[in-house]
Amino acid sequence: WLLCLLCMLLFNKKKKKKTDSQEADAPLFGDDDDDAPTAVRQKKSEIKHPLATFFHLFFRTSAILVYLLCEILSSSFIICMVTIILLLSCDFWTVKNVSGRLMVGLRWWNQVDEDGQSHWVFESRPATSRKVPTNSESQIFWLGLVVCPVLWGIFVFSTLFSFKFKWLAVVLMGVALQWANLYGYVRCKVGGKTNLRSMATNYLGSQFFKQAMAKQGP
Repeated sequence: WLLCLLCMLLFNKKKKKKTDSQEADAPLFGDDDDDAPTAVRQKKSEIKHPLATFFHLFFRTSAILVYLLCEILSSSFIICMVTIILLLSCDFWTVKNVSGRLMVGLRWWNQVDEDGQSHWVFESRPATSRKVPTNSESQIFWLGLVVCPVLWGIFVFSTLFSFKFKWLAVVLMGVALQWANLYGYVRCKVGGKTNLRSMATNYLGSQFFKQAMAKQGP
């Protein structure tokens, strides 16, 4: 269904070119630009990197489909397991090194300094850069990045409850690889030095405060 969403967005892109003015959707993460000219909003709604956008969803969606349909596609557990692991590995490399950089201007990696110590680096494209991510690409990127790890987490519980322990290693690898990319890009978005636990605590605290103030209102 993620691939269907991509096809629908590409179709809407062709329809938008035929109209004179049409508002663009807001990005999943970013500021609203309601005051921007219509031409600028139309440009931001375009998909500038269709190939990267396609493969951003293709590998992770294919891995999920093969896992769900493995008993229909092949009777060999080894073939299905190797296929899923290859798809997950291709997805991890593509999202980490290609689609994140092109679609949303984010990247993360690990480097070892001269003393042999390992450091994680989280970078985001400067706001002054001319290569601004488009709204459509941003929404597709974050949607695929968030939904698929959640599905693999559900697969872990379904594997345990159905006693299909032979698939446990496969689903755990899916969780590890896809949650690693999700964690890395969230750190890039909020800032590499930001403590995600404290940020979540502050957000929940502000929500409770707003609800308390709303109940005590006139």
